[in-house]
Amino acid sequence: MMTNKETLIRLYNSYSKRYVKKIIVSIFLSMIVASATSAIAWLLDPAIEKIFLEKDQKLMLIIPLAIILAFSAKGISLYLAKVIMIGVAEDIKKNIQKDMITSLVKADTAIIDNKHTGKFISNLTYDTTLIVNLVSTALLNLFKDSITLIGLLIVMFYQNWQLSLIAIIMIPLASLAAKTLGKRISKVTTEAQVKAGELNKHLMEIFKNHKLIKIFQKENFEVDRTDTFLTSLKEKAKKINIVFTRASPIMEVLTGIMIALLIYYSGKLILKDELAINNFFSFLAAMMLAYQPVRSLTTLNLSVSTGLSAAKRIIPIIDTKNEIIESDTQKKLDIKNCNIKFENCEFKYGASENIILSNLNLNIAGGKMTALVGYTGAGKSSIINLIPRFYDCQKGDIKIDDQSIYNVSIFDLRRNISIVTQDITLFDDTVKNNILYANQNATDEEIRLVAKNSFADDFINKLPKKYDTIIGENGVRLSGGEKQRISIARAMLKKNPYNSFR
Repeated sequence: MMTNKETLIRLYNSYSKRYVKKIIVSIFLSMIVASATSAIAWLLDPAIEKIFLEKDQKLMLIIPLAIILAFSAKGISLYLAKVIMIGVAEDIKKNIQKDMITSLVKADTAIIDNKHTGKFISNLTYDTTLIVNLVSTALLNLFKDSITLIGLLIVMFYQNWQLSLIAIIMIPLASLAAKTLGKRISKVTTEAQVKAGELNKHLMEIFKNHKLIKIFQKENFEVDRTDTFLTSLKEKAKKINIVFTRASPIMEVLTGIMIALLIYYSGKLILKDELAINNFFSFLAAMMLAYQPVRSLTTLNLSVSTGLSAAKRIIPIIDTKNEIIESDTQKKLDIKNCNIKFENCEFKYGASENIILSNLNLNIAGGKMTALVGYTGAGKSSIINLIPRFYDCQKGDIKIDDQSIYNVSIFDLRRNISIVTQDITLFDDTVKNNILYANQNATDEEIRLVAKNSFADDFINKLPKKYDTIIGENGVRLSGGEKQRISIARAMLKKNPYNSFR
């Protein structure tokens, strides 16, 4: 597993680096926020001294206007900085999601089969949101609050260095508390992601098997099961928010102690005429304004921990390495007779010890219809899956017209293959777009031709909008036979030199 440093470097190089200019602008705006905040605290010194003590008429208007200007600069700059970072964060989120989806779409069939899609969806939604919080909120707060705190510390030391030394004791104490909470939040967030994945998985199973649930009268059973998943996720979410909230009482207690010490010590200094009232109020304002950035920086560790934890779950998915890869030669498949030969093939799924096919030798003649007959689990589907290299044999070879499929381009191999499986897969789209999926450049005439050849044209024309009818998730609005005919039409439409449906 990647370390925190490696994860941050990877996030920067792969996603944040391209937005450096925008981040720099946001940092510049953060400097304005810090300067304006420090100016607000400093202005209390001349305000009290010149207006209330010396009753200077000239400064009675100038200082309030300066305070308005400082607050306005702070508010506008903070708004612009946040808008920029929100845009950067959403761009990064989209890029991460795109990379993850790209990796999953191009992943080996075995990789997808080994993990429920509900968990992938949880990674895609739950984890990317945590990374956005890391990039937008945490990154902006890191620069804004650090610079602001430095500016306020300068004002505090300028007013009185002795009081400042007492005040800064709070910073390491708050950081220590935040570090402890950060370890806890990272663990709880990981547990929450697991629970979110389990809930997504369960919900997808409910929607997929809703007819089965009804026929076996398991509605109440599934409602109770769903409540169990929701309760588990709720408890984890509560723990996360409780851990985040723990920082608040810690900071309140530390701040109360600091203010009490400062009032006590500053009172002594004032009695000795070593500290003026105007200096004290300016110092106190700076310290109170420093409360927010100190608190933000202490909770920053929590956001960073959750974001890094999420990144460590997503990056391995993006970096998934396929085992089924192109050969070095990447030759094109030269098909003449379409003869397929299995030579001493042995196959098993993943790390399973159960060998599905052992020492398989099989000749399938091209241009003829071949049927594979056998009991359930005999390996019929596995044989079909080996030809387009959805899976690879552990031993042996498969040849098409005496050309090993392992020595030709995977793209070119699959370009010449169409499949209609027993488990029909259709998209929640129109009939036309489902058939067009095989060949986006096909004409309406070609679509109707394959529909007629697959005996689908008749029932399609009886649908409400004919070829433009939405068929629902996986063709739920069609019968099993109708779905199969559309699937056959789609396979026929795939253009390759050996498709003879015309």
